[in-house]
Amino acid sequence: MLHLLRERGDLLERAVRRGRPPVRGDPVGPVPGRAGGNGAPDSVGGGLPRYRRIAVFGGVYSNHRALERAVADARERGADALFCLGDLGAFGPNPDRVFPILREAGVRTIRGNYDDSIARGLDDCQCGYTDPRDNHFARLSYRYTFHGTSPRNRAWMGTLPYHLRFELGDLRVLACHGSPRRINEFLWESATPTHFLEMLVRDHGCDVLLGTHTGIHWSRRLPSGRWYVNVGALGRPANDGRTEVWYALLSARGRELQVEFVPVAYDHGALAEEMREEELPEEFVETILTGWWTTCLEILPGKERARGRF
Repeated sequence: MLHLLRERGDLLERAVRRGRPPVRGDPVGPVPGRAGGNGAPDSVGGGLPRYRRIAVFGGVYSNHRALERAVADARERGADALFCLGDLGAFGPNPDRVFPILREAGVRTIRGNYDDSIARGLDDCQCGYTDPRDNHFARLSYRYTFHGTSPRNRAWMGTLPYHLRFELGDLRVLACHGSPRRINEFLWESATPTHFLEMLVRDHGCDVLLGTHTGIHWSRRLPSGRWYVNVGALGRPANDGRTEVWYALLSARGRELQVEFVPVAYDHGALAEEMREEELPEEFVETILTGWWTTCLEILPGKERARGRF
């Protein structure tokens, strides 16, 4: 087993050292006052922007093909604005290719743990794993992503906020990556008590709390009438045996919220080819092709892991 891990590390080292082809576009910058979809936000007494219908992406993980398709799909569905909750790189190939898509679509973006680590030049991804196997693959992925991200895009990641606040209908929304407490906090459906979510929304003054980080989408309407929504991830399947990835479409009329999880079909075969060209671990490629996670499994609670193949 050890010699296989060393072999993968050597392959990845060669991929990191190889030159990258130029990628179109400048780093994405903030786009104040601009909507990412078909319209502009309403003003709220000169305060927070207000929307009626939004698309929210989580965990892009360098999957530029899924991101491009999700942007188009959200626009077709009439989203007023597009949001991304961070982790732009990781897992997938050619990390710089996501930035032009975000810029051209005006996607409002916050930083995830990956973006924070890359911007600050840290040695690890701050993923929050505790198992040696999970951490092994996390190190391979982070090293590849760090070296494959241009200095200009690294600098831009350092300008991203950790949270965003806005209004959806008459609801106050707080968007974060892991949780408002910690950028890499895992909020799993089976392991997160309702009273804990009530505490988060109360203490942080919101009616709707948006997050990602786990890579698996879910939502819960709380007894108070408030909501927690984990928007899932665009970067890899949700460990459900489907090759599609997911994002969340939220709309509100007054204080009534509607949450829809939207599957995104894209050319996952072409992405797998890119990953192999970049000599990324075959375990990552297998997940893209089958829809089943082969890595980052040890962090899963029992119920979530039981739904997968491995």
